[in-house]
Amino acid sequence: MTRTLGSSGIEVSTIGLGCNNFGRKGTRTEDQAGTDAVIHAAIDHGITLFDTADIYGNPATTSETLMGVALQKAGSAARDKVVLATKWGHSGLAIEGTETWGAKGARQYIRSAVEASLRRLQVEHIDLYQMHTPDPSTPIEQTVAALDELVAEGKIRAYGHSNFSAEQIAAAAAVESPNGFVSAQDEYSLVSRGVEREVLPAVREAALGFLPYFPLANGLLTGKYSQGSGPDDARLTRLKPQVLEETDWSRMAEYERIVARTGSTMLEVTFQWLLAQPAVTSVIAGATRPEQIAQNAAAGRGELDAGTVEEISELFA
Repeated sequence: MTRTLGSSGIEVSTIGLGCNNFGRKGTRTEDQAGTDAVIHAAIDHGITLFDTADIYGNPATTSETLMGVALQKAGSAARDKVVLATKWGHSGLAIEGTETWGAKGARQYIRSAVEASLRRLQVEHIDLYQMHTPDPSTPIEQTVAALDELVAEGKIRAYGHSNFSAEQIAAAAAVESPNGFVSAQDEYSLVSRGVEREVLPAVREAALGFLPYFPLANGLLTGKYSQGSGPDDARLTRLKPQVLEETDWSRMAEYERIVARTGSTMLEVTFQWLLAQPAVTSVIAGATRPEQIAQNAAAGRGELDAGTVEEISELFA
C-alpha cells in the first residue's frame, strides 16, 4: 500500500524503513552484510521509503555509506523503486569536517551537506531532504531559498523538516516558494502522543505528510515485553530499563486483550493505529533482520476498524 507524501506527488509505502541502525555498533546491521540483507529484504517486501540521516551510524555518516553500497548492489531497477530520504543539520551533533560550513540552516552548510550525502549514498538525487532540527540562527526564508535551488538543480526532489514546533511549522509554511516543505517527522506512538496537541494540527493546516518515528516506543509496543521481563538482548532491557520500570502494565495487559480480539500481532495493531491517524503518511520502522522487515511490511497491508481505533485511543489517552 502507498500514500502520497504531502503535496509532493511522491508515492511512499505506508511502512517505511528507519535506517538509524545501519552502522550502529552491537547490532546485526553494523556492517555491510547486515545492511545489505535488510535493505534487499525491504525492497523485496515492497517497502519503498528509506529514511536515514547524515549523523546516523558510528561514526556518523556510516549509515549513508553502507546504504550507498547496498543500493548499488541492488541495481538501478531497485533504486528506482526506492524513495530515498535523508536529513542534515542536527543541532546537537557535529560531523567531523563540517566545522567551516557555517550555520546549519544556511546556504553554505546545506549545499555542502547535500553534496556529501549524495556521494555517500552514491546517487544523483535525494528524493526527500529533511532539516533534522530547527536552526534558530538562520531565518527560515534563507533555508527555503537554498532548498529551492537544490530542487531546481535536480539534486533533491522535495524537502521536509523534523522536530519542528507548531509555530515553526506554521512559519515555514508561510514562506513564499515554488516548492515548500512537504513533510514533517516527529516522535509519535501510543505512549508518546504530545504531537496531537499542536504539531499535528499545524501539519494538517500546512498540508504536510507526517512521518512518525519511534512508533514502537523502542520496542515496548511489540508484545515481547512483560512486567519484570524482556529479551536479554533487546534495546529496552539493555539500554533503557527505566522505561520498563515506569510502564503501566495494567494498561498494557488491556491492550493485549484488544490486540488478541483483532487476530493480529501487537506490532501490526500498533502500526495500524498510527496509520489511522489524520495526516500520517508512512510509519518509520527500524529493523536489523530480514524477518523483522517481513513483519513490518505485513502491518502495512491491513487496517483497523474505527471502533477499535477509538478504543485504543481512549486506553492510551
